[in-house]
Amino acid sequence: QVQLVESGGGWVMPGGSLRLSCTASGENLDDYTVGWFRQAPGKEAEQMGVACISGTDDSQYYRDTDGRLRIFRESGSNAVTLQMNDLEPEDTATYTCAARRGQPNLRRDLYGVWGQGTQVTVSS
Repeated sequence: QVQLVESGGGWVMPGGSLRLSCTASGENLDDYTVGWFRQAPGKEAEQMGVACISGTDDSQYYRDTDGRLRIFRESGSNAVTLQMNDLEPEDTATYTCAARRGQPNLRRDLYGVWGQGTQVTVSS
């Protein structure tokens, strides 16, 4: 079964950018739909992911329409990247990637394989 490890989290000032990576081992991540989910400090995990990318045709889906996120596959590295721009304090959270075999969907409960998460902190 595929295993996932996130990296790239950290601290950034408001308006800054971060690039999160979800690297897989065990199987080819290209065959999976991959989503990114988050949980803010002291809050329950959001039930809808922020972005996902299809394992069929690499089509991308975003929960929000503000254009601050971009999800894509890293060619040759068995990884999926979430580029986050113009970050806001409200984006502070643990970001976790997940994978599923099936159609792209942002619902958390449809994903069965999860990484451990990486912390993103946006503050001045």
